[in-house]
Amino acid sequence: MTTADGEPVVSVTDATLADIATHGIWRGAGFDINPSVLAVARALLAAVQGSAPAGALPGELQELVAGVRRRAEVTLQRVPMTEDISLSAFAIRQNAAEPRPVVIVPAGWNPYGWLPFMAGYLSLAARGYHVLAYTPRGIGKPGLVSTSEGFIDVAGPVDWADGSKVIDHAQAQFAPGKVGFMGLSYGSGISQLVAAHDQEGRVAAVAALSTWGNLATSLYDNGTRHEEAVRKLIEFTGGAEEEKFDERTRRILQDFRDGRNMEGVVAWGTERSPETYVESTNARGIPTFYSNTWHESLFPAGEAIAAFDKLTTPKHLNLWIGDHGAPEGAGITGVVTGVAFPGLLTPMREAYAWLDHHLLGDANEVPDWPVVSSQVMFTYETAPALGGGRRITAPARREPLASWADATTGTEDWHLHGDGALSDKPSTGWSRDFTAGHETTATAMDDIMKTGQKEWFGNPKTYDPAGFERSQLLVWSTEALAGGRRIRGTAHLQLTVRAPEADAATLVAYLFDIAPDGSARIITHEPFTATGLSAGTDRTVGWKLQPTAYDLPDGHRLALVVNSRDQLYAFTGTQDSTTTITSPAGEEAVLELPLG
Repeated sequence: MTTADGEPVVSVTDATLADIATHGIWRGAGFDINPSVLAVARALLAAVQGSAPAGALPGELQELVAGVRRRAEVTLQRVPMTEDISLSAFAIRQNAAEPRPVVIVPAGWNPYGWLPFMAGYLSLAARGYHVLAYTPRGIGKPGLVSTSEGFIDVAGPVDWADGSKVIDHAQAQFAPGKVGFMGLSYGSGISQLVAAHDQEGRVAAVAALSTWGNLATSLYDNGTRHEEAVRKLIEFTGGAEEEKFDERTRRILQDFRDGRNMEGVVAWGTERSPETYVESTNARGIPTFYSNTWHESLFPAGEAIAAFDKLTTPKHLNLWIGDHGAPEGAGITGVVTGVAFPGLLTPMREAYAWLDHHLLGDANEVPDWPVVSSQVMFTYETAPALGGGRRITAPARREPLASWADATTGTEDWHLHGDGALSDKPSTGWSRDFTAGHETTATAMDDIMKTGQKEWFGNPKTYDPAGFERSQLLVWSTEALAGGRRIRGTAHLQLTVRAPEADAATLVAYLFDIAPDGSARIITHEPFTATGLSAGTDRTVGWKLQPTAYDLPDGHRLALVVNSRDQLYAFTGTQDSTTTITSPAGEEAVLELPLG
């Protein structure tokens, strides 16, 4: 038996769900969706269409499907945008006499369009919503029922207009009482942008999961191109670049790869940034729910927090351990309560609660939520898991905040010394060199999304600082810190750089927590590229690292590592040239550490 997209329906077992609950939604070599996610989605699609074999689903998912089939009708649709282009859509229409709200769900950026999140649509329908999930223009593998036609506009004006036409379609299909949007990743940005631009102002609430606020700074910040994320995304559309993007977009992408016309690239990204239109969102009073992760590899937390801070509407921000899509992945793909570890399903439950309050009028806990809920990294409890690794037995601590700024109550200066020490006393007149252009074992992550996904599941990466390549990076460290430190907020680094053999230098700064046994975990990082350097001339530079919430334990050391190259970022400089870090009087090298 096959689904509507021609793929075989396989029986979903507790082991299938346990695979998602243990390993997450990102799996396999390179960059792909866990096959278990697709197996669950296809089985749910077949079941809700009445074509799944008996026993294809575990009991809890069977009950979910049966409940939706009793109360609603399910259809696969094409939503026309132009005479030649239509969008694939999956619709659930409630069989209710009274008007019900609709939740519109633009799909994330993936080759399968709306398909992977079937469980999320059924969960919304079970709560009483009409649901219209659709694949944005150009996304998806050719031949799949969930693929949409046209060129990908990367959340640009064409996608905003398409979103309004999807609202028109939803109103004609459902006559809904209210319209809400929910999206994960690409769909989250489109959700915000449609809400800000719909000419009739019809969007009553937004849930933006693993979202971005500023696409421009997600692509290019501190003079540094976020090269690997863009490369991975281009490969994850379901087709070749020349088939998926029009000539103008391909030119922008090539400019980005070549590091030219970056002003044009930034303008292109800024146009696609919800932060650019925050005044419209505020004027419309759209309740907006954000989520992001501390080690986000596609849309760094700093830019999302900056956009969120500008909202004056009813709003809520969840900051989670992990990386892109990991916190929401299990809940939106069908992991059931009996399989989940404590706290695994909380991210999606809170997203649904936000919509329930603002669309259904539920008198739930949402009005009592803090504006920001910040999960402190790696404060969960774990136990050994079958097959290796760790399994979470108690979720990490979450801290309520009236604003993200309230996380930081003070700062502490750690001065860089020529002998590699971080000290509370300034030091000047020293210089330290390293060879530029090499990736090192001091790296932000092993794999985009997957390393951070392991963090979410209780298995943060362990580093070996003793093995760091000392000729290709520099290390500074404190002594063991009595009482540890509550690191909360955004660290700032200032140092002076000289590149005698190059006119540019990329610097990547990392903060590590080093345990008494010498092992380490990463706290945060951020790159900076200095251009226009003159040979033999010093330049003092400063930049902010990504925000964080991290408890450095008693007796651990804080370490700062600076190298020139990380797989995530473009290297600008001369391979094998020498980079010199110095600390002149009046512009001493210093790390400002935020405390809370």
